[in-house]
Order: sequence, then C-alpha cells, then structure tokens
Amino acid sequence: MSNKNNATTTPENFPAAGLAGDGWSTDDEATATCYCGAVQLKFPTHGPGLVNTFVCHCTDCHKITASMFASNFTVLDTHLTHVRGKENLKEFAQNETIVKNHLMTNYFCGTCGTLMYRVGSAFPGQSILRLGTVDDFSLMETKLRPKHEVFVESRVSWISGVEGAKQRGGAARQAADMFAREGKRDGGEKL
Repeated sequence: MSNKNNATTTPENFPAAGLAGDGWSTDDEATATCYCGAVQLKFPTHGPGLVNTFVCHCTDCHKITASMFASNFTVLDTHLTHVRGKENLKEFAQNETIVKNHLMTNYFCGTCGTLMYRVGSAFPGQSILRLGTVDDFSLMETKLRPKHEVFVESRVSWISGVEGAKQRGGAARQAADMFAREGKRDGGEKL
C-alpha cells in the first residue's frame, strides 16, 4: 500500500466536516475519521481489500443510522488499520438482526457517537464501514460510489435508486451470501 507521504488533501475534497483535519487519501488507500477526530481508520480504495460498495435499506440500517438508508463499503479485516482511537470504540451487539441468529456488532466512537463500522457473524473476515466517515469526499463519487442497493423493498418511496447500481431484494440470507462470496473472490474484484 501507499503511504501518507503521497497523500492528497486538497480543500475541495476535504471540506470542513468534523473536528479532525488530518484525513488523507492516495491512489491505494484513504482514511475514515469520526466526527470528533478521536477514531481514525485506514482502508484500501480497491481490491483485494475493498470488497464491495453499497447502499442498504434494511430496517436495521434505518434504526442504526437514524436515517432511511446507510451508505457502506466492505473491507477485508486483514486490510483495515486502526490509525488511532481503537481503545475509544464502544461496542453494541445483538443477534436479532435482519440475518436472524447472526451476531452484528456495531463500533461507535465513545466520544462523539459516530458509527464507524459493523462486523457481522454472517460476514466473517469483513468489516462494513460507513461511507460518511470517509475523509476524502471525492471518493464517494469515484472509487467508493455504491455498486449495489440491497433490501430495496424497504426503500421509502420518496428516495430514488442509485443510478447504475444493481438493485437487490432483501432476502437476508441472499444478501449475506452475496457478501460472503465477494469476500472470497480471487483477485478481490469488486461487485
């Protein structure tokens, strides 16, 4: 992977959002930071470490985000680095999720409450990060633009689908299987 010395930090890609001002990106990796700056992650911006990019309309995401959907990207745990603040993360776990009897653990900043990522027993070896925590906003329109929308039957009528994204129904097992397959692909091709 690249290092921070080759990083991009142009103001138009890194608007004033939150209290941290040290986010960066390169061709190969980027950072995601909580609102207060206490927690920062480093992740790959392409395969094999970047598995998937998607918008989720499931009822879990409605509640956990206090919104009508979640914009996410999945990273192999072997490629995810806690730059700082791992000890500041708080966990909330439960197994009455959309994929019944599978534990879903949520990791929040203990200071500001930002949901940084989720880890599910249905998706071993992968973390589901939140697109809104990514410091380089230009990645949301490029490398991290959602390729899929899942649980579209739970999408509210006043939200349109993501142009060009594959639309998938929400049979929970089907969604879990899709993520499991993508995490095991040779060469780390994205969906």
